[in-house]
Amino acid sequence: MPNVNKLRAALAGGLGGDSVPFASTRLRTALTVFFALDGFLFAGWVVRIPAIKDRTGATASTLGLALLGVSAGAVITMMLTGRLCRRYGSHAVTVVCGVLLSLSIALPAQTGSALALGLVLLLFGAAYGGMNVAMNSAAVDLVTALRRPVMPGFHAAFSFGGMAGAGLGGLVAGSLSPATHLFALTGWGLLVTAVTGPVLLRCRPAATPVDQAEVHHSGQPKTGVHARRIVILFGVIALCTAYGEGALAEWGALHLSQDLGATPGLAAAGYSLFALTMAVGRLSGTALLDRFGQTRTLVVGGVTAAAGMLLGALAPAVWSALLGFAVAGLGLANIFPVAVGRAGALAGPSGVAAASTLGYGGMLLGPPVIGFLADAYSLPVALTTVTLLAAAAAVLGYAARNAANT
Repeated sequence: MPNVNKLRAALAGGLGGDSVPFASTRLRTALTVFFALDGFLFAGWVVRIPAIKDRTGATASTLGLALLGVSAGAVITMMLTGRLCRRYGSHAVTVVCGVLLSLSIALPAQTGSALALGLVLLLFGAAYGGMNVAMNSAAVDLVTALRRPVMPGFHAAFSFGGMAGAGLGGLVAGSLSPATHLFALTGWGLLVTAVTGPVLLRCRPAATPVDQAEVHHSGQPKTGVHARRIVILFGVIALCTAYGEGALAEWGALHLSQDLGATPGLAAAGYSLFALTMAVGRLSGTALLDRFGQTRTLVVGGVTAAAGMLLGALAPAVWSALLGFAVAGLGLANIFPVAVGRAGALAGPSGVAAASTLGYGGMLLGPPVIGFLADAYSLPVALTTVTLLAAAAAVLGYAARNAANT
């Protein structure tokens, strides 16, 4: 493999020819593997939520509070990971978080109460949030250096990893206990990190100083009260869709098994199908944006997700609920990245940070809100809140159509 200096020179200079340098290809492949591993491990956990709920004896509301640990740990860590990446490098932080995520995924199956579950999920969420920030930072550096729009491929890898993790979880749900399954995922995660991590550790990302990033940024970042309001608007759009993604991940399997009588394997297939359609939607995201524009992509995506989730929540049969989950995945696929991207186009990196923080707030609010509503009414009724927020995202996307002249 070319040495570090050659790779840095190749990245710093962009493509400079008709093909991607070999070392750059290896680095891109390694990052893609980490995105896929992140989705794979997360899906492996969420498909075992129904079994762990039974093990801990949690009610819907107490389970919702326990699941809040994932989002709380992630959001807290996201505030700190940026500093760690600047000090130690995004590649090193990605590898460390990959190890921590692999180790922590085995812990939920070892708990016997909702309180203990919530505490270990804080650790799992912290590793998950840190890995997401670090690997996205590394991906941004590579995208900037290559001067090619390859970011959707990384996020599609996350979705495909989630599909594979959920599918495997469904296959082994009837034969392996949650403890055995999640312990096996720990081993797999450590193995993948050990094989792929050295590629990241040997390669330093291309330097992208803030002032240079600002120069290459499309347009000049805008400031002022109006700009901040528009950034917040896009952040709320991201929040609405992140709420839906979290709801499907953490409550979809339980809805299929508890309310519709699906087998553990079929219940796990719900999230796998959702992840598949999300991946397909993201792979086609660039073409959709080129053809229909950002506003139409937001509006149509919101309406599609609302219709799909309404079917998924209230359908009387498993097959129709699965169809609803699939449609919801297609609708939600590109709303979050479009909203965050438009915030960045308006206000630069600070806009991306603000919109992303609000977006992940949706994942923070989702688990307890749905849990309390499920206890007060029912889980299907609680899941219709995803429909309401997806519809709200469509309305807000249309309202923001003239923002930032995009």
